[in-house]
Amino acid sequence: MDFMRTMSISGSALTAERLRLDVIANNIANANTTRTAQGGPYRRQTVVFAPRGEQVQWMFPGMDDSQPGGFKGRGVRVVGIAQDSSPFKRMYNPGHPDADASGYVTLPNVNAVTEMVDLMAATRAYEANVAVIGASRQMAQRALEIGK
Repeated sequence: MDFMRTMSISGSALTAERLRLDVIANNIANANTTRTAQGGPYRRQTVVFAPRGEQVQWMFPGMDDSQPGGFKGRGVRVVGIAQDSSPFKRMYNPGHPDADASGYVTLPNVNAVTEMVDLMAATRAYEANVAVIGASRQMAQRALEIGK
């Protein structure tokens, strides 16, 4: 078993999920931002993940490519941060400095409930990968103890 490869895969997930947490926090922080440097309200952002590096099939002894049970993968990487194209919300507030001639303010397309669900999912994924690293470390230590 290649402990370093396992830790590398989980490490890539930790890095990706940390960025995802930062983007979610940024979305929540800007949930009421009606004016940005680009003009208009803040637009929700999402992180786009993809497999990292080339994919290699790991096989059990005696298996070939046609049999299920092998493992593919080298981890995850962040491809980019995408803008959510869903429509902005509009709210009637004629006293707001960013209100249009009709008295409506265009608000960001950030939904607090969606962000909290994404936050919990990213936190759970981060915790799971920390557990994998801990288990791999523990297995490596036990393997070294066998040789004593």
